[in-house]
Amino acid sequence: MFRFSTSTLSSMVVGSIAASVLLLASACLAEVDPGPIQTREISSRGALTNEERSLTELFKESSPSVVYITSIGLRRDFFSFRAMEIPQGTGSGFIWDDSGHIVTNFHVIQNARRAEVTLADHSTWKAELVGYAPEKDLAVLRINAPKEVLKPIRLGTSNDLEVGRTVLAIGNPFGFDQTLTTGIISALEREIESVTRIPIRDVIQTDAAINPGNSGGPLLDSAGRLIGVNTAIYSPSGSYAGIGFAIPADTVNWVVADLIAFGEVQRPNLGVELASDAVSRRFRLEGPLILQIIPDSGADRAGLRPTLRDRRGQIELGDIITAIGEERIRRSGEIGLALEQYRPGDTVQLTIIRDGRTETVKVKLDDPK
Repeated sequence: MFRFSTSTLSSMVVGSIAASVLLLASACLAEVDPGPIQTREISSRGALTNEERSLTELFKESSPSVVYITSIGLRRDFFSFRAMEIPQGTGSGFIWDDSGHIVTNFHVIQNARRAEVTLADHSTWKAELVGYAPEKDLAVLRINAPKEVLKPIRLGTSNDLEVGRTVLAIGNPFGFDQTLTTGIISALEREIESVTRIPIRDVIQTDAAINPGNSGGPLLDSAGRLIGVNTAIYSPSGSYAGIGFAIPADTVNWVVADLIAFGEVQRPNLGVELASDAVSRRFRLEGPLILQIIPDSGADRAGLRPTLRDRRGQIELGDIITAIGEERIRRSGEIGLALEQYRPGDTVQLTIIRDGRTETVKVKLDDPK
């Protein structure tokens, strides 16, 4: 004999009621004749705005110049101890010329064993490293692709930019292919720190969205010309937070020229060896201290003084550099930045402190060594 508990009886009653409701609903639905199915009429879009047409055409024109870069590293298998190639990072870049030179950020390919470049037509090419400038966060790769698939980016200038102008960023954020974001120039003449801890000057600040993967991609003006290379964002989370930075095109232009020709930046040589900034701070000096003078250099011919010891072993401080041209010098790293605007053979005016007095000396710059 089966016995039912109260809960079992309750479940049976609820189930019977539910079944009855479903049967009733089915009967009601069966009696309804929906008639012919009709979709809503689509409203006319109307003409695109001038701004929309401009952005669409600009993207179509510029995106073939933007590439996707995959850096490849090595990892040793835990069990077999064999080295395996694995993707270690991604970023963006752009085609510089029809010789296959590709410009990107140094940090995109840093520590990579090799790199691959994917063009807008989705063809992938092995890349060779031509040169790099960590202090500028720039690097140049080269791919052996036919000229017909290479569309060099149009080059603009950054010396006439103004806050408020429209800018566009094209890149591959988070690995998504060919993404366009827009914004304005938020500020100019910013300074950010490179991986070598040497500052990068005159950086463009923008609110155009720059996310991981956009690094190395172009920042364009409203005419589709390159005005900067997207390099960094200011964000505690590592994602877009309204503040992005781009290396100005005028800096990119001369750095890339040096990297293609020499593999590194060719700064003219002043002909001095400087003391560390810690020494200058310890002696409370106003600028970097000259430790040694390179024989037969421009500094030697100009009569600059090194740091020496007298007969009693006391230190005699050498010249202290406080300015190059009109640019104030406070740290040793600022000398290299000041010399970037000059070429070997140029003559620069140094402001120095010698024996407590301020003097000016003209120095002819030497070739880099």
